[in-house]
Amino acid sequence: MATGEVRALASRGLTDETCKKWGYLVGQVPHPKTKEMETCQIAVYRDEAGRPVAQKLRWKDKSFQTVGDFKHVGLYGQWLWRDGGRKIVIVEGEIDALSVSQLQGHKWPVVSLPNGAPAAKKSLGAALQWLQKFDEVVLLFDDDEVGRKAAEECAPLFKPGQCKVGRIDGYKDANEALVAKEGSRVIDAIWGAKEFRPDGIVDIGSVADKAAETVSVSELQWPWPTLTKMTYGRRRGEVYGLAGGTGMGKTTVFKQIEAHICDTEKLPIALFHLEEPPHHSAKTLAGVIDGVRYHVPGTTYDPAKLKVTLTGLAGRVYLFDHFGGITYEAIIEKMRYMHHAFGVRDFFLDHLTALAAVMDAQDERKAIDKMMAELAALMLELDSTLYYISHLTTPEGKSHEEGGRVLEKHLRGSRAIVFWSHFIFAVEGDKQSPGSPRVLRVLKDRFTGDSNGLCIGLMYDQETGRMTECALDDNSGSSHGFRDESIPF
Repeated sequence: MATGEVRALASRGLTDETCKKWGYLVGQVPHPKTKEMETCQIAVYRDEAGRPVAQKLRWKDKSFQTVGDFKHVGLYGQWLWRDGGRKIVIVEGEIDALSVSQLQGHKWPVVSLPNGAPAAKKSLGAALQWLQKFDEVVLLFDDDEVGRKAAEECAPLFKPGQCKVGRIDGYKDANEALVAKEGSRVIDAIWGAKEFRPDGIVDIGSVADKAAETVSVSELQWPWPTLTKMTYGRRRGEVYGLAGGTGMGKTTVFKQIEAHICDTEKLPIALFHLEEPPHHSAKTLAGVIDGVRYHVPGTTYDPAKLKVTLTGLAGRVYLFDHFGGITYEAIIEKMRYMHHAFGVRDFFLDHLTALAAVMDAQDERKAIDKMMAELAALMLELDSTLYYISHLTTPEGKSHEEGGRVLEKHLRGSRAIVFWSHFIFAVEGDKQSPGSPRVLRVLKDRFTGDSNGLCIGLMYDQETGRMTECALDDNSGSSHGFRDESIPF
């Protein structure tokens, strides 16, 4: 092993007394790269009896080398302290251990990790039996991404209430604060360390004020007043689904919601229409706003008016251009970017099946499971709202296009669609009965459950291309398309 002498490290703010306490040496050792004799610092690792078993050598250029049986060493400094006590501090490196010890007058136990933050969990796991003898364990790792991650990984090793995590205000580590003559901040970090609690756990007291607030109808509404009344409006962090048979008007309903948000509420929206080009999405959206079916051949309209509407939507409508291919990862990336760059909080995805197909063509169900879970989590992260269209499977009996009722189990692909959605709406009706209203039914209401099964009528105006709320008779409402399947005995 390398030899050396105890010497104060002035550049590190460490005294001769501190280096002597820890047996921290300075010696002349061949550099691992140049092989020339150079001054290096020597951290000596000892066993429980205080016998040297390994060393870590550190040169001025930050080159490191280990000597001896380093694979089986314990925590640096472990041999200095008795088994158990009120509190122990764990830092990342040897210099930080000396710094904390000096600041505490060498009275309170402090140790460091032998192999740094990346191997912290393994190192503490090996020493866990000894560490559990202390009432309190304070993790004072470096205040950087690696250190914070290591603390999160290590804290669950300890019993509830035993582990606390400290952060040194304004400094990355203990020695940096010591050199800056801000040692008091290290002491504050130790005694002010917060009890570790895994993400996702909160004490009820921390949400009491929020929970005590009066619940009111959301300021974010639907285009149809009765639907707003039924559902108490739209909310952030939620996922809304729309389903219906082919040609039943679900896309029209979808685009009317888009138009309402960007034109009436003046909020930015993002459109991910995976089966139509951006210019077509833009034209149909403008048509809903103006009440003109711009996209239908033969429609007479003023091109200048259309251009004014389109340019007026600049800065409020962002479209996904899928020319060159679609990937699920790209869509998630674009959603996150549009939120942070443009303030978008309403995302429209048409449709789930197309996106699932590019994720996993062999297993649509598995793809949708993953997609729904991640999209729901993303909306919570961004405090935003997702609206999607889902295709349907072919039902038993009457088809959806001929008045058959839509059930949750008809949503194509996976039960995860229903599970992760806060509301699901279905467009129902008989496509072969021109002039008859469509039924917009609430299939799922997670918010209160009060609107489950409730319906509103929507009448399509062929001149304006809009759906207008209308009254429903009994045959079109709650009993629409329903077959009594109860057992009569």
